[in-house]
Amino acid sequence: MPDHNPGDGLTADKATAPELGQDAVRPFGRFAGLSGKLLWLTVICIMLAEVLIFFPSVANMRLRWLDERLNAAAAAALVIDGLQPVDLPRALQKETLMATHTKAIVLRKDGTSRLLATADMPNSVDAQYDLTDVPPMTAIRDALDTLIFGGDRMIRVYGPVLDTNTGVEVLMKDKYLRNAMLVYSRNVFLLSILIALFTATLVFFAIDRILIRPIRKLTGSMQQFSSDPENPQHIFVGDGGRDELALAGRHLTSMQLELQKTLKQQRNLAALGLAVSKINHDMRNILASAQLMSDRLVDVDDPMVKAFAPKLLRTIDRAVGYTTEVLSYGQASESAPRRRRLSLYELTQDVKDMLAIDAESGVEFIEQMAPDLEVDADSEQLFRVIHNLCRNALQALAMPRTGAGGVKQITVSAQRVGSVVSITVDDTGPGMPSKARQNLFAAFRGSARSGGTGLGLAIARELVLAHGGTIALVEKPSVGTQFRIEIPDRPVSLEDYRSRALSEK
Repeated sequence: MPDHNPGDGLTADKATAPELGQDAVRPFGRFAGLSGKLLWLTVICIMLAEVLIFFPSVANMRLRWLDERLNAAAAAALVIDGLQPVDLPRALQKETLMATHTKAIVLRKDGTSRLLATADMPNSVDAQYDLTDVPPMTAIRDALDTLIFGGDRMIRVYGPVLDTNTGVEVLMKDKYLRNAMLVYSRNVFLLSILIALFTATLVFFAIDRILIRPIRKLTGSMQQFSSDPENPQHIFVGDGGRDELALAGRHLTSMQLELQKTLKQQRNLAALGLAVSKINHDMRNILASAQLMSDRLVDVDDPMVKAFAPKLLRTIDRAVGYTTEVLSYGQASESAPRRRRLSLYELTQDVKDMLAIDAESGVEFIEQMAPDLEVDADSEQLFRVIHNLCRNALQALAMPRTGAGGVKQITVSAQRVGSVVSITVDDTGPGMPSKARQNLFAAFRGSARSGGTGLGLAIARELVLAHGGTIALVEKPSVGTQFRIEIPDRPVSLEDYRSRALSEK
């Protein structure tokens, strides 16, 4: 049997762990990781919000600017109108128009219109705007139109004078209006940049402290743990918070502790496999000699010797197989079952003989099955399964204060339901402890007694699953433990079915 070094597998894992950790977790700069992404995302979101705010804002600015020009023109118009019937001198008209940035001022009063001041009267007007009642969407549309296409157009603007029936109408170029709107847009853009950077910086430092630092701590712990998972100092230690990251940290700690425990068990299992392989090597030689000597017992004429010699030979053969039980579980999976039709009653009798129940123990072994019941299974593997369960039951009955009403029984019952054989192993012992129930079929953790390894049930489950069957602990109202095994027959191929049918004819 080839030697096995229990440290080889662990050494290989350690060699690759740092590389995996470095690939998975790289150190990021302050602005290159999640913090930087969050900073730029905040800036972009604020800028988008400012853009949405900008349109109604520049529209209101335009209406205010036009309203100011109308108010200035209205003040001048009222003064000029008070000078009637004297006409305003031409030079004073030009000064008034220059002060209001208009080409003409018209006063509408009592249903009549009067041209109060004019200079360079245009031949046509490009656009007209009534400021009496401007809907929001119309104001935004007109503002964008001025920003994009304005600058050299003649516009006519009309609006009321305060709350009176008097109105003022002016003609003006939109050059000054567009320049004012461009300056306002530039100021809003610069202010938006400052607000976005200031807000993003505050969010950046807040999120960096609340979110990014704990995440970096988590990833750093994962990297250290992956480089040396057996080092207890690499276990993540959280801050005891109540948020989602603190909960993730506690789960990470639990996972790392569980993984360290599993690695320790695997290391012990590898060492145990090496020890068993060495013991098995020497044990085979010893049992081979015992087998040669036991073969000679068959030639002895003593009837009692002839009766026990075959059982002794089978016991020695099984002893050779049992020396590799732990090794086979720790290093490789069980071999595929060599299934055939066998008598379950005879196999149960072999289990009973192997247990060698002492009459003074008071334990009664009961078989409840038809003598002709057959099961399609590997005889050796099924023997190991039933023997493991019965041996556990016998050890449970040996504990103090066990047995229902002082009765100590191990009952193996079986029945066929269609193509499935159901086997039940029941005892009247103290029952399965809660810790053993939680880790029922887990190696090294599912033992029901002190000093046990828990391998028996783990191996039994593996063997039953190899047959395509199931094994489960059954709840029972009385004390004791009951396991149920269900093993289905192999599917019959069409060729086998036809050959069997022809042979029966």
